[in-house]
Amino acid sequence: MELTLKIRMNEKLFLRNPEETELGREIIRQSIILIHKSGLEAFTFKKLAKAIGTTEAGVYRYFENKHRLLVYIVSWYWSWLEYKISVHTNNMKDPEVRLKKIIQILGTPVKDDVDTKHVDERLLYEIVTWEGAKVYLTRHVSTDNKLRFFKPYKDLCARVAGVILECNPSYRYSRSLASTLVEMAHQQNFFMRNLPSLTDFGNSKDEGKMIVFLEHFVFASLSASEKKQSKKTP
Repeated sequence: MELTLKIRMNEKLFLRNPEETELGREIIRQSIILIHKSGLEAFTFKKLAKAIGTTEAGVYRYFENKHRLLVYIVSWYWSWLEYKISVHTNNMKDPEVRLKKIIQILGTPVKDDVDTKHVDERLLYEIVTWEGAKVYLTRHVSTDNKLRFFKPYKDLCARVAGVILECNPSYRYSRSLASTLVEMAHQQNFFMRNLPSLTDFGNSKDEGKMIVFLEHFVFASLSASEKKQSKKTP
């Protein structure tokens, strides 16, 4: 897939737009590499500045703190993933076919897109899996929500929820099912590779089998709802 769009980020996340300068893009590129290598707790702007060959003050000109930087790269990933889903499902008229394609995309580990040179999507996918919940599991989540920091994640889930409703317009839990599917797809891949006893795919490491499970989970939920609704109909 050729990525031709420029993702527009929430301006409240940064002090200076990193997409507009070579140093800013290098901050994004190296922060993904370092957070992937050592985790958010061990990551510091001092280490980032050293890796880039700039000053710590230079990094602070772009981001207020490392949490804002994490929110930025995770939000970029969600926006990119929504775009990817849009491109791959745009010409599919059957909502069930589209939903299965979405499940396949969500359940397949991401490969790096060479067209986005300052973002390694493969590493970013793993960061989202490992560190993504730290974006909103904070004491200031309500404030961040008012600043619309989580809009890209909400937009992705809303797109999935919309397809779910197309498959079954009477289903009452489309948003819950959509967010559960997104989280489950990432977590099951993580469990399969790191905590295999928490899945049924740990021995095979077969994401294809995991995708079948995700399809079963989603469509069984939709089917159960349809059966329950039909029983109520006189």
